[in-house]
Amino acid sequence: MHAYASTDPVFLAMNARGQRETGGALGDFCVRCHAPMALREGLTTDGANLAELPAHVQGVTCFFCHSAADVEGDHNAPIVLADDGVMRGGIDDPVPNEAHRSAHSPFLDRTDLRSADLCGSCHDIVTDTGVHLERTFAEWRGSLYAGDDPLVRQTCGNCHMPGKNDVAAEHEGVFLRRTHDHMMAGVDVALTDFPDREAQRERTQRLLNTSVFPSMCVLSQGERTRITATLENLSVGHAWPSGAAHDRRVWVEVVAYDEADNVVFHSGHVPEGTPLVDVEAADPQLWRLGDRIYDDEDREVHMFWEARRVESEVLAAPVVNDRDDPRWVDIHRSAEFNVDIPRPARVTMQAHVRPMGLDILDDLIATGDLSADVRGEMPTFTLAGSFLEWRAEDLVLCVPVDHAL
Repeated sequence: MHAYASTDPVFLAMNARGQRETGGALGDFCVRCHAPMALREGLTTDGANLAELPAHVQGVTCFFCHSAADVEGDHNAPIVLADDGVMRGGIDDPVPNEAHRSAHSPFLDRTDLRSADLCGSCHDIVTDTGVHLERTFAEWRGSLYAGDDPLVRQTCGNCHMPGKNDVAAEHEGVFLRRTHDHMMAGVDVALTDFPDREAQRERTQRLLNTSVFPSMCVLSQGERTRITATLENLSVGHAWPSGAAHDRRVWVEVVAYDEADNVVFHSGHVPEGTPLVDVEAADPQLWRLGDRIYDDEDREVHMFWEARRVESEVLAAPVVNDRDDPRWVDIHRSAEFNVDIPRPARVTMQAHVRPMGLDILDDLIATGDLSADVRGEMPTFTLAGSFLEWRAEDLVLCVPVDHAL
């Protein structure tokens, strides 16, 4: 997605619309992260001409990350590049080569917490109006993964750049060492023809499958049933969902069946190709996770340059593991589904993720900024690890005594 960052049609559509609707005031806000070398070489000022630029300045290039000499802030890409021709990386004993000089840098070493400063400075976004729109870096810094305990410490690269024993280059004198995958799967995927597109989706699915842990309680009394679905963020180094959480569409599907296996309750059923927001009005109990952004008149909006405040319902990352530690916070989040049915025979739950809402794509299509062909390429990921089934015959008693039906 780094290579794809400036050719993504949704990014191009949103940047074009933002420039138009702000009268150009959006300026270089988007291209600071999406096409940093094109901006720094003076080939663009606002991203409007990216289609005309050569490939070597498109997206987040190898040179941009591997020549980073310093990071002077925690948001909006305050990265200082060196001009010494030295390519920096995580290898502390690079083999001399004829292509360029090489050096170790803590900013490119995934075993060093400072490497998160480099990643995080682009993955936290603060708008010109002061809205902390994307907070992945801040979420990680507030978690136990950013601490000093080597048993739990995790950097961005530990999760998003899996390693293997291999050679870093096929060249005389290069020996076996630990190398790292640069696909950097997360949640966003390429929506147009792009190298390794299917492999990227498979990797994204694999990463999402184990991102949250489910639990469920079913309590019935007469003709009334309460289903409590719970999710816990156990393996993500930041909140879930994260990043452009106002664009994500994340929801939980809960289905109850009677003894004949007929569906007697269903929340969170979103047909393929249907925007989640279209289902919400008819499904008042639907459990949706993510951010919602509002303008200065307190209307919910889609476009980030209109945002003046954020409302968030996400799964936080753990701060500490010890419940006796005063910093401990409960990271479970639950939703209750109260339905007029007798005790069901079985109940299932599972979570779904769309990297970007179809309602946002429809908005961009309606203004002529995005081709309608892109819409059908937006996937919905169903998380295997979030699936849970409760059966009446396997009843585990869970009675919340302080609640009444």
